[in-house]
Amino acid sequence: MNNLVQPIPPGLAAIARGRDALPTNEAATVLNRKDQTMRKWACLENGPIRPVRIHGRLAWRVVDLAKLLNGGQ
Repeated sequence: MNNLVQPIPPGLAAIARGRDALPTNEAATVLNRKDQTMRKWACLENGPIRPVRIHGRLAWRVVDLAKLLNGGQ
């Protein structure tokens, strides 16, 4: 696995505001997907990124979102 730091796109940085993870609705906005698409990826474990759970709720790591936006999977 590549340990290089991915640059965070400006739009993602503006939404993240220093947070390590985003709730589903904000992550969906960043990726131009519907909230339900993100939930389906989590449920079926078949999406390009996997969420973490924070207090029982889905959260999407900013570094994973940045990697996906920068062309990685």
